[in-house]
Amino acid sequence: MINLEKKAMIVVYIIIGIVIILLLISLAMPSKYMVEKTTIIKSPPARVSDYVANLNQYATWNPWQQMEPTAKKIITGTPKIPGHRYEWEGKKTGVGSLTLNNIDNRHINFDLEFIRPFKSKAKDNWLLEPWGDGSETKVTWQNNGELPWPMGRLMSPMINKNLNQQFEKGLGNLKKVCEG
Repeated sequence: MINLEKKAMIVVYIIIGIVIILLLISLAMPSKYMVEKTTIIKSPPARVSDYVANLNQYATWNPWQQMEPTAKKIITGTPKIPGHRYEWEGKKTGVGSLTLNNIDNRHINFDLEFIRPFKSKAKDNWLLEPWGDGSETKVTWQNNGELPWPMGRLMSPMINKNLNQQFEKGLGNLKKVCEG
């Protein structure tokens, strides 16, 4: 009986040790993330802007919305005007919103907020630059935000990998709809 109690205590100490090590590792991980991808789209900046800053077009190219087309969505406000908002709720995509914060001829800036599966806020920024003779656009998509301690920081390598893949897919989708 005593031997069993000692074994149980050793297991408890090992579990506590692992938790402490994970918490210490998460302290050393970055507290912020930033993902940026660029592509050239054979379409003028105004056309690209129509697909990015008009959230009614969002589901035609955005990989997360295409992942779950049956997700509940609510779009409010006037396209390409600050305050224009896209809210979603789905089993795969969670719950969140994207709100147009600022727009000019070259920049489109959104506030991105996730409520589920975990709360977080991020900035989703776009730079649209005329390219070549002006009939093409160099599109840069950037997303950055805080990584909450401890889980967000521990998951940062997976988050960065996933975002990089989704950005590549999203820019490829955007290229298809703008050039089509």
